[in-house]
Amino acid sequence: MSQMEIDSVLAQIRSLSAQTRIGTSQAPGAQKSGPSEFASLMSKGIDQVNETQQRASQLSNAFQRGEPGVELPQVMIEMQKASVSFRALTEVRNRLVSAYQEIMNMQV
Repeated sequence: MSQMEIDSVLAQIRSLSAQTRIGTSQAPGAQKSGPSEFASLMSKGIDQVNETQQRASQLSNAFQRGEPGVELPQVMIEMQKASVSFRALTEVRNRLVSAYQEIMNMQV
């Protein structure tokens, strides 16, 4: 993986981190449209994970076909990116389910 690709991934991570900080630093009454903003953020995250997995699959298939310019380290890195992003998405889902269950078990 080249330095340019690493810098690109780091820039994406920083961008997402900045977006989440902006969303959490607002005052509770200053939120625009709570549920739809959350839903769009989740949808965007799921789409990014899907794109990462599709890219890894395409590179893997291209490597298996023996296409020039596709090397094994590149394929392995993309597959690891897809794996890490999927695990992160799964962890977010698990935390959301856990929070939902806690809320539902609260005494009113």
